[in-house]
Amino acid sequence: MSIAIQADLHLAHSAEHHVEHHDTSGNTLFGFWIYLMTDCILFASVFATYAVLYMNTDGGVSGKDIFELDFVLMETAALLISSITYGFAMICAKHQKKVATLVWLLITFALGCAFIAMEVSEFSHLIEHGNGPDRSAFLSAFFALVGMHGLHVTAGLIWMLIMMVEVLTTGLGHRSITRLSCLSLFWHFLDIVWVCVFTVVYLLGVL
Repeated sequence: MSIAIQADLHLAHSAEHHVEHHDTSGNTLFGFWIYLMTDCILFASVFATYAVLYMNTDGGVSGKDIFELDFVLMETAALLISSITYGFAMICAKHQKKVATLVWLLITFALGCAFIAMEVSEFSHLIEHGNGPDRSAFLSAFFALVGMHGLHVTAGLIWMLIMMVEVLTTGLGHRSITRLSCLSLFWHFLDIVWVCVFTVVYLLGVL
């Protein structure tokens, strides 16, 4: 009889522990959604600033003079494909496939690094030709908007690197899955923002 009671108590404790983990995960994801909403406001403010200033070239270059759509399309493809590969990483993580998760995270990380490298190359090219952020209000707004997105991607890459180390050392526990889910929201959010940047800044800029 006492053994049965102990078994029931153990099951009840396990169920309570599972519910606690579930609630904690839900609260974490909800809190991260709130953070993303504040980031939306931040990006919206910078987009609005760019919309006001993009015509103020001070006699200098405009978007059609400096934007290379072929180069930016390659940059965009790298980031969008990285969103797909991260999705594969999450599928593997939820199926407890540690090695496959790490492989897809590594591919995503490489694509993200390629995106940042291309963005740095673009900025360096503009500055070398005298088109830095201090040249005009248009270029100040351009560097601020695109640069802020690049800083977010860099932060995401650092986070991803930390998660790869965590998965490698501790495996795919509940905490790791929750953190990977938050990073997934962040990474896909940056993809959506970049689509807006590509459309508003680059496509409209060459018209």
